[in-house]
Amino acid sequence: MSFNRLDPEDFVVSADAVSATVWSQNQPFLTTFFTSSAQETGQSGDYYLNILNTASSEPNSEVQFAIAYADQTGGGASSYNPAVNNYSPSTTIYGSYRTLVLEDENSEFIFGDVSSSFFYAISIDRARYKETLFPGSLNLLLSSSIAGYDTLQLTDNSQDVTIPQYFGTMRAYQVISGSNGSAYNKTTGINNNNVGYTNQSGSYGLFLPDISTILLNANALDISDSPEGINLGTNRTLNTDANNAQKLYIHMSGSGGSSFGLGCQETITSDYVFVRARSSEINYSENPSFISGSTGEVIYSYFINNPTVYPTTVGLYNDNNDLLAVAKLSKPIQKDFTKEALIRVKLDF
Repeated sequence: MSFNRLDPEDFVVSADAVSATVWSQNQPFLTTFFTSSAQETGQSGDYYLNILNTASSEPNSEVQFAIAYADQTGGGASSYNPAVNNYSPSTTIYGSYRTLVLEDENSEFIFGDVSSSFFYAISIDRARYKETLFPGSLNLLLSSSIAGYDTLQLTDNSQDVTIPQYFGTMRAYQVISGSNGSAYNKTTGINNNNVGYTNQSGSYGLFLPDISTILLNANALDISDSPEGINLGTNRTLNTDANNAQKLYIHMSGSGGSSFGLGCQETITSDYVFVRARSSEINYSENPSFISGSTGEVIYSYFINNPTVYPTTVGLYNDNNDLLAVAKLSKPIQKDFTKEALIRVKLDF
């Protein structure tokens, strides 16, 4: 065994971004959508609707994401106290996202260039993604109840902008009509502002990759007099359980070939340690086949002046001689006085 002290220039730090799919079984698109009647009718069903990849009775059924309806007025949900309007689960959800995203209880949500006081929130289950969602991977296809218009495809505008919008340190992209992070060519007259927004209601929402959340502009989805919307029909009546989350779920799982494509990414930081063995170093071994255990002498006299060893392992120690990490070589390397070795050790964390 031989010890060498590492110099500062022997350490290099690198960060690599790794992307992956979001949905269970590494599926790039979620094309089947199911709900659980137990969850829907349970206490949590007043606040959100869990969406699963298979029927809840199946052994491989897993929650993929949740849909919630948020309304500043408290509409579309039963009030906590029937005698006091404007306070309901939809109010609570609106306030929670306002605090989380806007970080200011006096601010309003602005989708594109139009403010709105009600929206839908799609929250990806934490077990589905690595670190953050991957901008440009959103491809959400919604079926429409408008005659002659089958689907509406939504994406984020990460490929069309130089820098994202920021809420504090949180990134945000506009949800637009398009695919793979870019707006469609608007020569057809649909969304003729050329950025994928609706003509009157702004963008279709906000894509928030750092909190794995997509906010959908209810005003835009409710549009029924043009192919811009899907005629969702959000009900904002006070003290009424309107099942708005269920309405969005129906349009996500409709018969018009609906699908939900989404990816995630993770930044993996790696430490590279370069271990050098110069020609005069690490040429002898303490292995019993090389050194006599009783006398400490080299067993074969030929190896006294012409030793040959085959290092297989690198150990990293601190100044107290505590072993911190062990690196195994893919195969032994030959080392003698005529050879030098440079071994790169990669530490991921």
